[in-house]
Amino acid sequence: MSGRGKARSSAAPKEPPVVEVVPSPTAPNTAAGTQKDTRRRRRRGDGSLEERIGYRFADPTLLDSALSHISALKGSRNRAGSYQRLEFLGDHVLGLVISDMLFRAFPKADEGELSRRLADLVRKETGAEIAREIDLGAAIRLGASEANAGGRARPAILADVCEALIGAAYLDGGFAAAEALVGRLWAERMSIKSQPLRDPKTVLQEWAQGRGLPTPAYREVGRSGPDHDPIFRVTVQLPKLDPAEGTGRSKRAAEQAAAAAMMAREGVKPERRDA
Repeated sequence: MSGRGKARSSAAPKEPPVVEVVPSPTAPNTAAGTQKDTRRRRRRGDGSLEERIGYRFADPTLLDSALSHISALKGSRNRAGSYQRLEFLGDHVLGLVISDMLFRAFPKADEGELSRRLADLVRKETGAEIAREIDLGAAIRLGASEANAGGRARPAILADVCEALIGAAYLDGGFAAAEALVGRLWAERMSIKSQPLRDPKTVLQEWAQGRGLPTPAYREVGRSGPDHDPIFRVTVQLPKLDPAEGTGRSKRAAEQAAAAAMMAREGVKPERRDA
């Protein structure tokens, strides 16, 4: 071995230089970022909500949007950042998933029974019940005024956020993720015996009369399809309320659909016939 090699091997290792880190004025604010991450984890319940629903989001911002009421956001884009768009998507995903589940679970059920079961499982009241079971209200972001007004327990908000959660899962993990989520949350309700709902026109008329309103007025506003199999479009009107519209393969079916649409919009709960 050369003398140079011996000298290099016998030399004491040098201490690493001490470098003083001076924050750059243009560097990101790490403390602020940590605070934001902490707030996000707090809103997500440190994963407890995800544990309760059995799904962990790959994109936490989707969950954050699903839990954000418009009252908690600021700026001109607050509607786009709230749960409203995800609720729209989740509503339709829920309907498809439940329809498929019912079709497979009840192979001998006719269209009428499947429709009754579907209406019961996707109605807002059911969504609000499921939201309470998973303590969804505790995770919702609300503005101070809405929170003080009891928004976390309001059925309409709970139902909408529940549907937004489904929409967020669909975007995050695809149809399979949304299907699995709905399956877990709705499974116990699938086997409940379906009781027929009362006629929507009758329920709406009784609701209107109870508020001193006249009998709802129905009007055909359109017809499409071939003459032998037309589709009717009907509106229902009540004073001081916006009209509601429904379609069906007969005028009566379209009127029933219009009445049901107005009931859903005005928060009128469907009633069941006595067993």
